[in-house]
Amino acid sequence: MRSLIWLICIILMTSCGGGGSSSDQPAPVPVSPTDPCAQSDCNAWQEATPASVGMDSAKLNAAFDYAFGDGSFTQATVVIKDNKLIEERYRGILDGELATVTASLGLDATTINGLFGTKDKDSLASSWSTAKSFASVLVGIALEQGLITSLSESASVYITEWADDERATITLRQLLDMRSGMPTVCFDQTTGSLGTCTTAEGSGGSLVFSNNQMDACLARELAETGVIQPWYSSTAVYQAGAWLYSNCDTMVIGEILYRATGKDLETYADINLFSKLGITAQWWQDNDSTDQVDGNYLAYCCLDMTPRDFAKFGQLLLNNGVWNEEQVLPSSYIDKIKNITADSQVAEYNGAFSYGLKFWTIGSITQPDGTIFPDANTIYSTIGFDGQYIMIDFENNMVVARNSLYQPVLNGSGERKMAITAAGIAQSDFVATLPQGTGVSANSNFSPANFLYRVNQAIQ
Repeated sequence: MRSLIWLICIILMTSCGGGGSSSDQPAPVPVSPTDPCAQSDCNAWQEATPASVGMDSAKLNAAFDYAFGDGSFTQATVVIKDNKLIEERYRGILDGELATVTASLGLDATTINGLFGTKDKDSLASSWSTAKSFASVLVGIALEQGLITSLSESASVYITEWADDERATITLRQLLDMRSGMPTVCFDQTTGSLGTCTTAEGSGGSLVFSNNQMDACLARELAETGVIQPWYSSTAVYQAGAWLYSNCDTMVIGEILYRATGKDLETYADINLFSKLGITAQWWQDNDSTDQVDGNYLAYCCLDMTPRDFAKFGQLLLNNGVWNEEQVLPSSYIDKIKNITADSQVAEYNGAFSYGLKFWTIGSITQPDGTIFPDANTIYSTIGFDGQYIMIDFENNMVVARNSLYQPVLNGSGERKMAITAAGIAQSDFVATLPQGTGVSANSNFSPANFLYRVNQAIQ
């Protein structure tokens, strides 16, 4: 971890730019009928006041104050209710956060401000694992187009390398639900290569340091069951079908989409999803020019777009897959997503949350006033590292999108091709989110459940 922090520190030092911080709390962006988004850019929502959808403006503003408190590292939050853009707020790094980052990384404030000092509605945010949910939706579209036959079919129909061994039993649904039966994969700094993780720590396995993030995922074997597997737990016996969050499972989904559709993730998404929603997005690849299209697209992470564009994705689900009177995503696939609360509760965590088809439900917590909120398995969400959320409240017809501070670091190729090597730091390209995506030894004080509760309290 210290090596990781030092590496990212040096990467950050190779970036420069202007900007400044402010200790003032950012004001909400005023709703304006002349906003070009209302006419052409978004093509999604009528902008409206909180009162017009039965929300208390003061309480909603207080909720935003919480989300944007110094120490939250929040760059953007957007609230959509009843298909109307009700509130949004944006800002750069605040003084307390700046002090934390400079102290942790040993960098000067000018360098940090150059990366994170000024952000607005046009500034890009990044998805981290929220991209997994986008990949899932692309599977739903491919199903509707007949390019994929069924979620219950063997993944080996597409990953033919698995057809003649026990991996032929793995279905697409198991890969989508993180129940593939294969181990997580981690980068070994000693060998400089990917291999089976040796501990259960981490978020799905560390792939980002490898130029090729696909081959090791495809080379995995089914794990032995009935024994303790260190990548699963140091105490619990691993059993077939157990839930195990794995970045590799989603990388394989990306390869299945590539082989089934004949198009890379970004191209297929542009044609069938992004262009329909008016989204301009950039999807990161790994740095292996021999695979897919000049690099494997990272299905498990790293999709860059504006916060409003992330909110559109949530709105598409609220619309039951319809956008501008076109059925972009089959409603049958949205029904499957909604049904994860019945068929994909994570028993390993006593059903406190559900995970299925690359979507989560937000777990219940005790709020400051003693209320338990939300009710278990009621709020659906995408979740990404460093607090990237698209939260979907079907009951209240509401989407809440939140992103942390972000700056793409493109020192090498100038393209979004992830490359992080100690031997070529000046040539590195990396997704730099705050706080922990840059190696900062601090946590954000933002809680999605706390914020949702405050927003919910504004509904009269």
